[in-house]
Amino acid sequence: MGVLVLKYRCTVCNYIYDEEKEGTLFADLPRDWVCPSCGAPLSAFEPIGAGTAEETGIKTTVADKIVEQLSAAGVKYIFGIPGESNLPLMEAIRKSTDVDFMLTRHEETAAFMASAHAKITGHIGVCLSIAGPGTTNLITGLVDATSDGAPVLALTGQVAQPYLGSEYLQEIDEIEIFAPFTVFNETIASPGQAVRLTTLAIKHAYAKRATAHLSLPTDVLGMPLDDSIWQPEKHVFSPKTIPLEQDMVRAVEAINNSIHPIVFAGWGIREGGSEVIALAEKIQAFILTTSRAKGEIPEDHPLAMGVLGSIGTPYAAQAAREGDLFIVLGSGFRQRNLVPDTPIIQVDINAARVGRSFPVDVGLVGDAILTVNELTKRVTPKLQDPGYFETIDDIRSDFQEMILDESKDMSIPINPGFLVQSVKLHADRDAYICIDVGDHTYWFYKKYQCTGEKTLMSSNMASMGFGLPAALAACLEYPGRQVICITGDGGFAMVMADFTTAVRNNLPVKVILFNDGKLKNIKKEQEMYDYPEYGIQFKNPDFAAFAVSCGGEGYRVENPEELDEALEKAFNSDKPTVVDVLVDPARMAPIVLRPP
Repeated sequence: MGVLVLKYRCTVCNYIYDEEKEGTLFADLPRDWVCPSCGAPLSAFEPIGAGTAEETGIKTTVADKIVEQLSAAGVKYIFGIPGESNLPLMEAIRKSTDVDFMLTRHEETAAFMASAHAKITGHIGVCLSIAGPGTTNLITGLVDATSDGAPVLALTGQVAQPYLGSEYLQEIDEIEIFAPFTVFNETIASPGQAVRLTTLAIKHAYAKRATAHLSLPTDVLGMPLDDSIWQPEKHVFSPKTIPLEQDMVRAVEAINNSIHPIVFAGWGIREGGSEVIALAEKIQAFILTTSRAKGEIPEDHPLAMGVLGSIGTPYAAQAAREGDLFIVLGSGFRQRNLVPDTPIIQVDINAARVGRSFPVDVGLVGDAILTVNELTKRVTPKLQDPGYFETIDDIRSDFQEMILDESKDMSIPINPGFLVQSVKLHADRDAYICIDVGDHTYWFYKKYQCTGEKTLMSSNMASMGFGLPAALAACLEYPGRQVICITGDGGFAMVMADFTTAVRNNLPVKVILFNDGKLKNIKKEQEMYDYPEYGIQFKNPDFAAFAVSCGGEGYRVENPEELDEALEKAFNSDKPTVVDVLVDPARMAPIVLRPP
């Protein structure tokens, strides 16, 4: 005998209409009757059994199963902001013993933190928003993730299905909006889709190293579901491959025939610096890196030349001019004009990125580190060319002398180069440094020598505001490790409300703020095009006082003689700290000219 239906649930707000209590059968209600809680129409109600959840046998909801599936995939944190359209998911996170919710002040911060988490760990980052404005606020951080090859999953609340297409409050077409920058983009429209689509979203994010998106109507999130989760080890696999044999043979031949090979290492070699060094030492090749890979190769190594490009060092540019073969490892390498017209071997796990913008002589499709190991086994050792090395070393020595001079510059306003060297003096060898976008970025990448420190940035999007959220994500991943945010007044002010997130969660980030009162990088660009300085100046608050008002620590430095003491206090503190340094607004980091 079937269960007598006496109750109906509003799929929008979960209000229960109890026929026994109300004294009127649901079927006898007038057609214009609406939910007394949220105003949903009769069509938004579904029958439920008169018994308890235990009696019906279903104790979990769609939201519960989504969170359970994420937990099985190793997700530890979900970053975001709650609201009406995602409350069932929030409740599922609250009940989870494995997944923690990290409340941010702005959804952009949540998306940046998810992107940074994915870049730091290689594991999927997850962010959460409500429908409407919460969804649109995620976009910048999600585009950053996709453009930098970071696996991220965005979970966006959506209005209940009965209201879709009705211009309901906060209703937007999430699928249409997210389509251009996601590799998986679906709506969970019924309970039976939940486990499968959550797993597929994770698979696509990993396989294509980009953002996946699930739109979650709030009524579906609250529906009962008792499906078993999919075990990730049977469904999600890492695309670790090595190139075809014939391509490897061609690459080895090209390396053996070269005289001055250059290794150009990108983000794909992260955590594989020692393997890259082994190859470079065997073939006596200078190692240049992309900006994203700064720190993956210790820059005090004799073969390390630092970053290549306008943001890099002059000796890296000179090494590029002198090379006769470029071995590009784990980089999309869009800018052919970074190097002279020399043969190129390009290694990338994504076949679409190999030879994407210009022809390459040998394309190797595969994991960069696995490929490097294989190349190292096969290539013939080379002897060092003394004249070639001396030429590059002389340029490096001159540059190091200039850095030393800047470290002694006690002028006021403070020289940004002096600030960079002061940070280096106080930073731990294994510090994790997250860099925002601005003129300070040039100063850091040119003048800071990483000898064990790791770095993180918004690379392809070059998005201001990335530095602080990235540093918060690093603090979560590396408790006890020194985490530094290098930022400017422009970028920090965009997301400074989330300094309170650091305080609330006891994340002892050290924010080093290059305060010049203007968008100095834009000033540099205006000068390049002979435009006058316009529309780039700020009247800033006291950022140090702001940090203190949030419950952290803050130090404002105007005199270089006070800088060491402020940095020492900041780095010895167990609280989130801002060191607000007034740097010279007239000193701009020069752009390194590209090779002819």
